[in-house]
Amino acid sequence: MAHKILVVDDDPTQRRLLETVIERLGYQVLQADGGAAAIDLLESEEGADIKLVMLDLVMPEVDGMAVMERLNPSRPNLPIIVLTAQGGVDTAVSAMRAGALDFFIKPASPERIKVGIENALKRSTLEGEVQRLVKRRSGHLSFGDLIAESPAMKQVIRLGERAAASNIPILIEGESGVGKELIARAIQGQSERAGKPFITVNCGAIPANLVESILFGHEKGSFTGASAKHIGKFQEANGGTLFLDEIGELPLDMQVKLLRALQEGEVDPVGSKKPVKVDFRLISATNKDLIQLAQTSEFREDLYYRLNVFPIAVPPLKERMEDVPILVQHFIDRFAIEEKKSVIGADAQSLELLTNYSWPGNVRQLENTMFRAVVLTDSEHLTFGDFPQISAALGLDASEADQSAPQTGQVSTQKETPTLEPSTPEQEPQSNGAIATIDPSGHLRRLEDIEGEMIQLAIDTYSGHMSEVARRLGIGRSTLYRKVRELGLDHKRAS
Repeated sequence: MAHKILVVDDDPTQRRLLETVIERLGYQVLQADGGAAAIDLLESEEGADIKLVMLDLVMPEVDGMAVMERLNPSRPNLPIIVLTAQGGVDTAVSAMRAGALDFFIKPASPERIKVGIENALKRSTLEGEVQRLVKRRSGHLSFGDLIAESPAMKQVIRLGERAAASNIPILIEGESGVGKELIARAIQGQSERAGKPFITVNCGAIPANLVESILFGHEKGSFTGASAKHIGKFQEANGGTLFLDEIGELPLDMQVKLLRALQEGEVDPVGSKKPVKVDFRLISATNKDLIQLAQTSEFREDLYYRLNVFPIAVPPLKERMEDVPILVQHFIDRFAIEEKKSVIGADAQSLELLTNYSWPGNVRQLENTMFRAVVLTDSEHLTFGDFPQISAALGLDASEADQSAPQTGQVSTQKETPTLEPSTPEQEPQSNGAIATIDPSGHLRRLEDIEGEMIQLAIDTYSGHMSEVARRLGIGRSTLYRKVRELGLDHKRAS
């Protein structure tokens, strides 16, 4: 997903020139013919996606200075590059003081525009990452800092915002790598406990003989090796939030003590003669089915109902593929800065590849995949060939990538794949390509069965040439291979 750049100029010729240059660099361009139109667009829902503004200073009615004055309170971190035909020190200083990040004198060369845009976006990304890290460390991370646009994740965010308004116990359910801890931190950051301690415990990573001591603390001399007093995670979280990750791994005897801590608001450190009062907000997380564990006596049923007061189910990445493009761009921006690379985005083929993969490791796997791709690439745009592991998992290879449409701002060096005509009539099915829609009993057949026959017919008709099959069916190659795999078809039968 290319970054959106807004060009604001009352001169249509200047807008078209800038649009041509910027699109060749691989970015998406929006236009506004004046200051008022720019403000309306930036304050709209679509304007929230704009990452950079190229703003003419001298315009009738609402000029560039007025636009910056209006934007500063609501979007102080939005990078602005000022454009003017009248260069001068006073003008530049005034623009910078008003919030501009850079200053172009029209007409600017394509090289100057390229460097200015890249520097502005890198600085914006770096500032955003720093702010996100600061918020995370200080306990003020909010749902607005999360990278999510899919309806499924918006529902998770709505539930999280409601949960943050109270001290109700929360159980976050979801596969490993979906971002359960980030949801928990956002709940803390938007609650009255924001800025207070946020203590994380992975219940599955604690040695069984140390669980009680680590969670509840111990007194000096309470057991061999206890050379000093230890207050435990519950007391560390006093006044703040305790996040128990993988709660299903907690031993049964410790589940009893956890239930008491929740019911009484106090803990019993090992070797202590009296309980210690604690004030904490509990958020638990699991990748297991706790109710099933409760039915098999592997998890206490009474504790389950105590934890599951406000459940939040975080869907796996394969169920919110709308988030993949924005996550891909986010990781590219971040890793490009960290690794000092010039990558600015991913081309359409690689995005199609990534959005057709099932991501069993969820967002964590996507993050690691993007890290590897950014480190190894030498181009400004990630391509199909930068993801060999993903393409191999889908049964694809780089030589099979559809090269028929070069990306914006890039020159294709591949020859166009010739159109293949159907193979000999002897290879046609006996039904002359007709696929039955009614079963022998007179009922409509399942769509999946009809689709499978259609794809297999296309494979047989075009002798297994998958590029031609995908083109004739009007779908992408990675989509075709995914369907072949899901439907159990034989794509090599006619090769």
